[in-house]
Amino acid sequence: MRVKICGIRDLKTALAAIEAGADALGFVFAEKSPRRISPDAAREISLSLPPFIARVGVFVDVPAAVVLQIADFCRLDVLQLHGGEPPDYCRSLPFKVVKAFRVRDGHSLRGANDYPADAVLLDAFVPGLAGGTGESFNWELVVKAGLKKPVILAGGLSPANVRQAVAAVRPYAVDVSSGVETDGKKDLEKIRLFIQRAKEVL
Repeated sequence: MRVKICGIRDLKTALAAIEAGADALGFVFAEKSPRRISPDAAREISLSLPPFIARVGVFVDVPAAVVLQIADFCRLDVLQLHGGEPPDYCRSLPFKVVKAFRVRDGHSLRGANDYPADAVLLDAFVPGLAGGTGESFNWELVVKAGLKKPVILAGGLSPANVRQAVAAVRPYAVDVSSGVETDGKKDLEKIRLFIQRAKEVL
């Protein structure tokens, strides 16, 4: 089971997450996110990371030229798109791409298999918000959808429920941000527990 810790904003947290077993770290460049990081800060962290750790940039409806500029500057490996980016936009990006779908009901996943992305990230639907809400959704919808693309499960995951989520959905990976925070800041013990419990499901 692969684990991505999203909303990384400092090197100490990044290295602690890696030490705990994280496979990927997410840098949020969305302007309205409380976890937003500047390209300069993300680059500094990225260049200090060991090899084989995926560096993921999270964007919401940003012009492709700007995304590519930030991706190159920050040495990103994967682009995660959380807005209304159309298929042609995705095809134009010379990177591995993860497309987020906000799940409200069974209809929310229509088109996910056909979207030109390397994986789909499934988050909870919350009106007016692109993601990172800490809200969960009905995981049974994912099971019933029978998606062919790799599924990254997100939305309301925490050390308390990630074991159950992995057992129910059997995703390619899980993605967490607010679920490993205390008072809006990353909690290293919660990160450790989350990764341990996600990876111990057989």
